[in-house]
Amino acid sequence: MTCIITALDYARAQDATRLVAQLDPTLTRVKIGNELFTAAGPALVEHCQKQGFDVFLDLKYHDIPNTVAKAVAAAGSLGVWMVNLHAGGGLRMMLAAREALVPYSGNRGTRLIGVTVLTSLDADELQDIGFAATPAEQAVRFATQVADAGLDGVVCSAHEVAAIKAAHGSHFLTVTPGVRPIGAAVTSSGSQSDDQRRVMTPVDAINNGSDYLVIGRPITQAKNPGEALSTIHREIQSTVASAENKRNGETA
Repeated sequence: MTCIITALDYARAQDATRLVAQLDPTLTRVKIGNELFTAAGPALVEHCQKQGFDVFLDLKYHDIPNTVAKAVAAAGSLGVWMVNLHAGGGLRMMLAAREALVPYSGNRGTRLIGVTVLTSLDADELQDIGFAATPAEQAVRFATQVADAGLDGVVCSAHEVAAIKAAHGSHFLTVTPGVRPIGAAVTSSGSQSDDQRRVMTPVDAINNGSDYLVIGRPITQAKNPGEALSTIHREIQSTVASAENKRNGETA
């Protein structure tokens, strides 16, 4: 399956369904976030699933353990492929959520991942909210707590993937927002990066070890979203094939 997750960052269900109709479910999964889920609810999740798409429900739960556990169980009952919570909610919250998801987390069931440091935050902003560590250091710390809780992986910047994989192994999933193809991934303060600060191109993210790439505007705002998705998919597949050929050559 593909490593691309297309972010359905819309305010209305009809805009999301129009975009989904232009995409190939063999090339991407879809992400439904807070704004869209609040507007459209479970009906949109079910629509996307009927069209053949795996759904990442990106609601970033952060509350007392019992509340988050019930919310995660509700997400699991929808049959979503993945759901997330904020690692900053603490170990007890994550453990409660993991336990609540057990009935829905079989071999092909719902994955549960923890959000580390939002890719919209830079070092100064992180310090402003009370963290003395750099974004990379704090992301690794949160990832350790997520691993200790037995979750499947984390949401992190592609810049932090290598350190997280080194600490927790290749099986520990990394989902990376802030991914921009060449031409869109301008300087961190550039307008095309929007509210993202720690960005990276798809090819560089894959080379860093990212498992899944969350890509929004480069696909959703393209003149031909299906073509834009196919182009990014081909670039990634070429990168993966080159890396595999290199490994095979080194072990021959």
